[in-house]
Amino acid sequence: MDLRGYFNRIGFTGPYDKPDLDTLRTIHKLHVMTIPFENLSIHCREKNTTDLNIIYDKLVKSNRGGWCCENNLFFSWVLKEMGYKYTTLGSKVFNKFQNDFYPVDSHLINMVEIDGKPYITDVSYGVSCQLWYPLEMISGKDQPQPPGVFCLLNNGMTWVLEKTSRKQVVKDKANANSSLIDRRLVKTMYCFPLTPRNKEHFVETLDCLQTSPDSRFVLKSICSLQTPNGFRALIGWTYSEITYNPEEDSDMVDMKEIPDSEIEAVLKEKFNVVLVNKLTPKNKKANYCM
Repeated sequence: MDLRGYFNRIGFTGPYDKPDLDTLRTIHKLHVMTIPFENLSIHCREKNTTDLNIIYDKLVKSNRGGWCCENNLFFSWVLKEMGYKYTTLGSKVFNKFQNDFYPVDSHLINMVEIDGKPYITDVSYGVSCQLWYPLEMISGKDQPQPPGVFCLLNNGMTWVLEKTSRKQVVKDKANANSSLIDRRLVKTMYCFPLTPRNKEHFVETLDCLQTSPDSRFVLKSICSLQTPNGFRALIGWTYSEITYNPEEDSDMVDMKEIPDSEIEAVLKEKFNVVLVNKLTPKNKKANYCM
């Protein structure tokens, strides 16, 4: 694995040996603007893995994206190679239907310490809750970013990440009732303790998420990528472009259905993703929205 190959992939031209906050903010944003959050391998009869060499080939050499156990695990290697002091953590994602957190750690994140201050990095949550920049770990502090206002809360043992969003306004009223529209203005994203985790901690859950018929990642094919003024997403056959409009406290959502014959072209044109194996899109009912 070659760090310079990753830098070329995301377009980073800064110094390699400067593990400071400005550099971390730069590579964090470049990553989410270049490497999609996607689970397409599951729907191409491929298996996701925690093998870093395979992940490197996928994300860097093959211009693909990945989900958190690929993107964030790979990002931990980047942090290590660049000289950052980091700790990999496991988090429990919030289930809005059950109004509670899932019982197991299904989302991998990294905590980075710079000049004695801890920050959370997460380059692989996707859609409207994707962090563009690291979050300083100060409980109760509002931290505005283009997607909305993020806030970490600490109860002594556990941290919780919340996001305050803008209203999503659907351009075509025919799509106004889509289940992909997130109507929550305040969203609980996930919770986590500061217990260090290695990649083996996630293997069993990773297998479940890509095989269980109840998994949102089995029920939906997802590809999303941040853009300079919002994000775009292909979920099943539904392609959406979301434009952030903070001046009017709203986000504009432009949705359309893509026929099977155009799916590959949309992936290449909008996400720079070219698949080796045939994709079978899915968009069944699940706990997932934009």
